[in-house]
Amino acid sequence: ALPERSMVFRGQVTDTVDTGMLMLTPRVHYPLLGGSALVTFEQSEVAQRIVAMKEHVVELSHGEEPDQCRMRVRAEPVELLLPSALQLNLSQSCRRVLLSGLPRLDMLKETLLDKLELFFSKTKNGGGEVESLELLCGGQVVLSFAEDGGAWGAKSGDGMGCCGRSGLSLPPAVAEQLIARGLVQFPFKKDKYEIKITPYVSGDVTSLQLRPARCARTVLLREIPDVLDAELMRDALEIHFQKSSRGGGEVDALGYVPKGQWAVAIFEEDVD
Repeated sequence: ALPERSMVFRGQVTDTVDTGMLMLTPRVHYPLLGGSALVTFEQSEVAQRIVAMKEHVVELSHGEEPDQCRMRVRAEPVELLLPSALQLNLSQSCRRVLLSGLPRLDMLKETLLDKLELFFSKTKNGGGEVESLELLCGGQVVLSFAEDGGAWGAKSGDGMGCCGRSGLSLPPAVAEQLIARGLVQFPFKKDKYEIKITPYVSGDVTSLQLRPARCARTVLLREIPDVLDAELMRDALEIHFQKSSRGGGEVDALGYVPKGQWAVAIFEEDVD
């Protein structure tokens, strides 16, 4: 047995679940015109130094006449608009539920949807008449029932709201019963999968406020002449901006778009 010892907790206490908080993960689509490039460095200090230098002379070859094998490019910061405040008008559907934890069988999507429709159309499984199923890109499925609660369900448009109840004592809606269960055992291909059932919530953005933000590790290069093919130009830029003697450093990623073309760069949250 350990002896008794007085202890003082000096940490921070927070709620493990905050249902009123909505976490946003930025994912910005940034158009990139021809004759430009994006260079992401491993260290933000290098990117700031490159932007401060503005103009850079990049050697394209190491021939006998290096003066004729150089080009000038201009470095600029990458500025984005990120959400700072967001207001949503959310509503929970009384006929739809969200299914997750489904088997990952990309080649059998139609078979999986057919089995789900058959399973949830049976009352012994807590289901009802299925109206539609929609497979989302994240591997989840939106399951829609034909009515709120079978023969006794209150339909929307009766003046009671989406999931309202009249003065009669009505049984819970099909979706409501499944949400209360939370988990169901779904048999598929001689196995059983535990499917999680959660409410289906939809809404509209009522207010969105944006704030300007500058990328810490990424630099925009502009005014790149069309003098080399894409692969050689990319190599020349990467070699130049990796040299510490040119103010550069280790390059994490580089994307180049030749003149006459365009591309879209996707910026996500930097977890480093």
